[in-house]
Formats: sequence, C-alpha cells, structure tokens
Amino acid sequence: MMRRTIVAAMLAAACMGAAAAAEPGANALDPTEQRIVAAIKARSPQALALLEQSVLINSGTMNTEGVRAVGKLFRDQFDALGFSTRWIALPPEMKRAGHLVATREGNQGKRLLLLGHLDTVFEPGSAVPMWQRNGDRIRGQGVSDMKGGDVIVIEALRALKQVGALENTTIAVMFTGDEEEAGNPKSVSRGDMVALAKRSDVALSFEGSIVDKDGLATATVGRRATASWELDVKGKPGHSSTVFGANGYGAVYEAARILDAFRREVAEPGLTFNPGLIVGGTEVAADDAASRGTAFGKTNVIAAGARIKGDLRYLDYAQRDRAQARMQAIVAQSLPGASATIAFHDSYPPMAVTPGNLKVLEAYSRASRDAGLGPVGAVPAEARGAGDVQFVAPLLDSLDGLGANGNGAHSPDEDLDAGSIERGAIRAALLIYRLTRPTSRSTTDPSAR
Repeated sequence: MMRRTIVAAMLAAACMGAAAAAEPGANALDPTEQRIVAAIKARSPQALALLEQSVLINSGTMNTEGVRAVGKLFRDQFDALGFSTRWIALPPEMKRAGHLVATREGNQGKRLLLLGHLDTVFEPGSAVPMWQRNGDRIRGQGVSDMKGGDVIVIEALRALKQVGALENTTIAVMFTGDEEEAGNPKSVSRGDMVALAKRSDVALSFEGSIVDKDGLATATVGRRATASWELDVKGKPGHSSTVFGANGYGAVYEAARILDAFRREVAEPGLTFNPGLIVGGTEVAADDAASRGTAFGKTNVIAAGARIKGDLRYLDYAQRDRAQARMQAIVAQSLPGASATIAFHDSYPPMAVTPGNLKVLEAYSRASRDAGLGPVGAVPAEARGAGDVQFVAPLLDSLDGLGANGNGAHSPDEDLDAGSIERGAIRAALLIYRLTRPTSRSTTDPSAR
C-alpha cells in the first residue's frame, strides 16, 4: 500500500508541475532552438510524405520482408543524417525480421537511446486501409502505432542536423521489428537493446502520445509489467449423479471456484489478471503456439480436467509477489475430489515510476511549453500496455509516449492527428538538444543549459 501511495503522489506532483508550467514566465527559445523549430515546420509536408511511404508498406510482425523493407526506408534516412547503421538479424527459428540500429558517437551531454518499432499488428491481407486522409485525420495501418513515432524521431534528428546541433553528441536509435509480438527468448530479441541501454544515460521511446480528457498532452513515466499464468485443474471423473458426493466437484467447478476467488480476493489498484482462454471436460488439450484449446465432454460425466491461460499485469515486483502468493493460496484450497496447480511466467519487466523518469518528463514539458505547445503531464502506469521501453527502464531514466497522437490503435479505425507529427518532432528535437548540451551531463534540468 505504501508503494502505491508513493507512486500516486509522484504522478500527482508531475501533473501539478505540468499545470504550473502553463503559468507565465516560461524560458524563451534560444536562437538555435528557434532555428530547430523553423526547420521542422518547413518540412512538415515532407514528413507526412515519408510517413505515407512507410505506411504503404505492409509490415505486420510476421511479414518479415515488409518489416525489412520499412527498415531499409528508414535506414536510408539515418544514413543521410550521418549515422552509422546496421541491421541486426535474429536467428531464423525465431521467425522475426530483426532490428534497425543507427548510432553516432560524441563526448558531450547525455548519451541518448531513442526507441521505435517497424512492425504493426496488421498482417498482409488485412482489410484495414493502408492510407486514407481526410483533412487533418489520417487512417491507416500503423499510422500512430507507431510509424508516426518513427517519423518524429527522424524529423527531430534531421532538424538538429540542419542547425549543426548533432555534432559531438552520442545518440543510439533502435527500431525493433517485432515489438507487437516480441520474439522468444526475449533475452535474445532484446539483448542488443539492453546492451545499448547500458551505454546510455536516458531512453526516449516514441510510442503514441495520449491527450487526456482535459486536452493536456501527456507522456509515460511508468508501465505495468506483463506475465502469463497457466492453471491446470484435475477432477475425479464419474457419473454426473455423484457430483458433490463420492466423486467430488470435478474440474470445472474447481476452476470456477478458483477464478471467482481470484476476482474477489486478489484485486488491488494497478493490478489486473485476465483469464483469456479456458477449456474443460473429460478430455482437454491446449495448443499454446496457436492460442487455441479443444475439449470433449458429456453432460452426464463429471469433468476430469480444465485448463485456463491468462495474463497478469503489475506495477512492480512487490505487487507481483503479493498477487502470486494470494493466487497460489487460493489454488491450494481445493474442493473435494479436485486439485489444481498454477504456474507463472514473467514477460515484460515493469517500468517503475522513478524520480529520474519524472525529471525527464519535467524537461520534456518545459521544452513543449517553451515552444508554445503547452505543458505535458504524466499518464498513469495502468493506462498503458506493454512496450519495448520496459526492457531498458530498469537501467536508466526513461520516458515514453513521445510519438504521434491518434485513436483506435490496433483496430480497423486506427488513425492519426496529422499535426501531431510536427508537434511531436518539435518537442523531441528540443528535448534532445537540451539533453545533449555539454552542461546536461550531470542533470536533466533545462535551467542548467
């Protein structure tokens, strides 16, 4: 409870700080920053053209050729900006395209790691339109999740290059090819990302931005971890007339008891646990690779087995441990004639809300305000799903949600606010500029510049 109270207080303070930043007295942009903003605005049409070019290439996670094609398109952009680029291939058995990495080396300011991804949830043959523009709204495959964010990275760096602000900076960019369905083992698919993080000071991730109900732009200072669980339930088969008696309650009643007890006894703020697949009967089988299950049973036979697969999302490891202990205790309280076991598997680590993350948010919000784009607040950790930034957040100060703004991500209605590309590029470029100045090596406070 104490940990959740502290996190809530930290987020509240961040939002209050963003609101305070809207008051008069903001720092003006210096001449170089003014040139950065002008360069981004001048290229807004070309930025949208680059986005369209990338979106018109299907890059569903399993479409490895398409992912590599988008990677080639963006690699050409980084090459033109003077970055050293490479393509990281993953082992063939992982059935993933690989990742694009672009780097430059210097010795001033903070060392930055910028994250994006090339893949989308829309595989070849999807009925979702590739690109449809209606005024300031653009509908299409991955326009906001997250090719819009990738373009923001490129355009921010392009503007910095144009004004000479990339000189002597250390920046690594990694656009993964399998963020929507990360390849396993993740120690391999995210190993190079972790290695880059260990040589960096701050990670900035460009998943889609969120505008809250009051119209305030936000960024992400925390994300919940993800894990999976598997519940295997056994019952004593027999004639249905003996249920509740000599043969006990059977596997299906036991499964229902366990799930209902989870619902009543395990819940706490920030924690969710969802049973996404259940099969039960006389014979049950689960196909983990295909996320499918089959069952055979008759109404006059007590169920001999049940399988349930679910996910678990938590704010930090202490919350995970509490939840798993409660779930284990519930599973152990079997009904007569039944038994069950539960297994847990961690997936994405938590991105904890830390003072360092909030400090980066403060710098980002000030940059936004100084550019006349208003303050930026914090998104509650439970409002975001899993993301690549979580693999590096335990190692360094991190901020996510710096990408494009849109609606309906992962759905047929995924769309984009076209103006958010320009706004996102301005905010990102100013933040990168300030973090990479010589005086920023010891602080993210823009007042130190």
